[in-house]
Amino acid sequence: MIVCQVDEFSVNGIRGWATDTENPSQPVFLHALADGQEFLQFQCSDLREDVHAAGIQSKNTGFHIAIPPHLLDGKKHSITFKNRLKQIEIYSQNQKLEYISFSGKLPVETRSFVDGLKQGVLSGWVVCGNDIEGWKGNQQILVTCNGQKIGQLEANRYRGDVGKALSCDPYCGFQFSPPELYRKPYQQEFRFYVLPDMIEVTNSPCLTSFVTDAHESLIIDVIDQIDALHVELTRLRRQVREILPQPGFTIADYHSWATAYFPVLRKYVDRTRDESAIDGNPLVSIVCPVWNPDLTDFTAAIQSVLAQTWQNWELILVDDCSKNPELRAVIENFAKTDARIKPIFQEKNGGISIATNAGLAAAKGEWIAFFDHDDLLADVAVEYMLREATRSHADLIYSDEDKIDASGYYREPAFKTDWNYRLLLGVNYVCHFVMIRQSALQNIGGLNKEYDGAQDHDFLLRASEHIPAEKIHHVPEILYHWRITANSTASDIGNKRYAIDAGIKAVSDHLVRRNLPATVDSQLGMTLYTVNWDFNQSPSVTIIIPYKDEIATTARCLDAIQKYTRYPNYKVILVNNWSITKEAEAFAQAVDKIPNVEILTIKEPFNYSRINNLAAKDETSDFLLFLNNDVFVEQENWLEILVNEALADPLVAIVGGKFVYPNQTVQHAGVLLGIGDVAGHAHVGIPRDEGGYAGRAYFPQEISAVTAAGMLIRRPAFELVGGFDEEHLKVAFNDIDLCLKVRDAGYKVVWTPDFCAEHHESLSRGSDDRPSTERRFFHETQFMIEKWGNTLRTDPFYNPHFTLDRQVFFDLTIPGVDETRYPPLASTRKKMRPLWPIPTFTMAPKKTPEKRTAKTTTPKTRQKKSTISSRTSKAD
Repeated sequence: MIVCQVDEFSVNGIRGWATDTENPSQPVFLHALADGQEFLQFQCSDLREDVHAAGIQSKNTGFHIAIPPHLLDGKKHSITFKNRLKQIEIYSQNQKLEYISFSGKLPVETRSFVDGLKQGVLSGWVVCGNDIEGWKGNQQILVTCNGQKIGQLEANRYRGDVGKALSCDPYCGFQFSPPELYRKPYQQEFRFYVLPDMIEVTNSPCLTSFVTDAHESLIIDVIDQIDALHVELTRLRRQVREILPQPGFTIADYHSWATAYFPVLRKYVDRTRDESAIDGNPLVSIVCPVWNPDLTDFTAAIQSVLAQTWQNWELILVDDCSKNPELRAVIENFAKTDARIKPIFQEKNGGISIATNAGLAAAKGEWIAFFDHDDLLADVAVEYMLREATRSHADLIYSDEDKIDASGYYREPAFKTDWNYRLLLGVNYVCHFVMIRQSALQNIGGLNKEYDGAQDHDFLLRASEHIPAEKIHHVPEILYHWRITANSTASDIGNKRYAIDAGIKAVSDHLVRRNLPATVDSQLGMTLYTVNWDFNQSPSVTIIIPYKDEIATTARCLDAIQKYTRYPNYKVILVNNWSITKEAEAFAQAVDKIPNVEILTIKEPFNYSRINNLAAKDETSDFLLFLNNDVFVEQENWLEILVNEALADPLVAIVGGKFVYPNQTVQHAGVLLGIGDVAGHAHVGIPRDEGGYAGRAYFPQEISAVTAAGMLIRRPAFELVGGFDEEHLKVAFNDIDLCLKVRDAGYKVVWTPDFCAEHHESLSRGSDDRPSTERRFFHETQFMIEKWGNTLRTDPFYNPHFTLDRQVFFDLTIPGVDETRYPPLASTRKKMRPLWPIPTFTMAPKKTPEKRTAKTTTPKTRQKKSTISSRTSKAD
């Protein structure tokens, strides 16, 4: 028989003693059960001299166990003890019990800290709660000075650092600026108490003093003068740039740039040649399928390989049964002259893929390079590519390229982006010059005849299925010249309609292999493609729209959403930032009657970051969509377009759209870093339906940043990076900073032109170049430069040969100005698992509520010719 006495039973634990009446010298072993479920096993061996003095043989009979937190929920629970071998009798307050009935609640605790004085403001943070109910902010604070009550405030400011460290509500910070009466030049005692229990905040009291009015005025004057000087210097620097004649080059004068560039590149390679620059002495197999080329062009192509500064290569020429004796003689003569040239003569014509595969089968090199029979290689091409392969540890590398016409003029440079899988779905922007490790090629396989005409696009898509993104590297140097001939796609894609159909099939089949539901169509009658995702999912979206007065504009924005949005799972939060007009009051009353729309009123000075953070604070939706009140949607599927881009890739955390001015020219088509010191919009001013440089404005693509005028973001990602920076970026650049934080965490930002809307830029808040705002804008600019540094100067999606201080996608850097630079490495992303799985949502029936009058809009047909070069083969 075991006798157990319970002395104390509370939220602090269970204390008592137990003894075995038949073997009192041995400690008792008990099982504790709550509501019939065991939660603890323990031994009763604590020292209990009081029990021993009362006549129990052993001194070590006591126990003190904690109650599991999940039982401290205020509900009634039954707790008892058992022993597997012997019967047990439980006593409490001299009464025998079968179990103890208990209902207790974990007490509310306070965690807090006063950070101290910074820039004339006393700050800190407070959370209250426990591990069961969570730790919550928004606590009331009483402030005293030298024992006298001087203020009361709410601890509701965003403190992402506290939220991350304590896993608590991040809206727990406070700032207190003492009234003038208490801003003394001598030390005073400031105390902070959490109401209503008057719990003093940790690190209180705070002993501090303030500068006098005279000194403060003097300091402010000096700061104002410094700020004004900085602003004026910035303005003067820009004016000087505009006034001075620009000796630089442009895309329009590309041939002049190229003739200056290639000698500089060659000298740079010669000057920096080093044995350690390339691992070992790898053999490079250059595979060239051949079919009835112009003999002059073909000879020039082979001579460009013979001229390579890297000597350890083999050139495999695969004649695809051209039946041309002169061509065969040229090939055999070159092979006799140089043993590195290895001819293969096919017995029947099989097409570009079969011919290339014959060359791949014969290749012995560690690296494989693809080369067309009438194109040209820069003389340092192979050496430079090997250098970059060593430096980046890549398995597949590709360079920039241009075209060369019959007169020998360099034209149409393809200054490419770093690896951009989403862009590759729309166009084979990679083209030439491509080299791949033999080991990687074995996993991918050769070219597929089924896709002749788009066989290289298919190859690159298959490569993306096997090679991680960080192992694909872009070399931003012009190393390949694509010759324009009468029958080449460089001259006219219309010559090869079959290539368009092959490209559609290549992209479609790739998406099927990746289990991504979509239909693929051609754009502009070219080898350019539109991917229409077809996910049967509708994750929840909260659309957040700040406004201050401007009721007519806000109402138009909301009306457009209600009229055109067919997406079934969304709601709208209108954030009223201290509107004061009668129209605003009437608007709020009208909005109250709309089921999925609510108004959040924030009576604080305008701080774009803070009001959006507050609106997002308590949301539980899968996605947040930040939308300006001067953006007017016009497509029924606009929200599906944005959500589907995220569903297509779990690493995509942010998706942005295309915005146009009322005159239908582009206002935003993605953001380029480094423009205007921090960042600028791409393709500004081009007509809505034009593609801009290389057709980039036609295609969804990964990009460094998008504008928050219309930005979809996964809510977990928004919370992960702490939302918008409401302390340093109250108005400008907060969206750029948010995108860079998300990318820094290992995730992607995608821009899509498939969602396009009209945007009346800065209609509500005004411009940043007014005297009243230029100081704020200057400080925000400096903060971004100091925080992101080199990131702003090396945008992986904007080629380094374009200047940052003149017209985007047009003005070129001057060759040789910085010969020592290495091209930036492909951006390395942290390998992270997504914080969010892609859940399966069932799409609700697409019914249009009565209050939303559905209207089908037909996108405008793109009439302009694209300048993009989408490659299909010439050697067939």
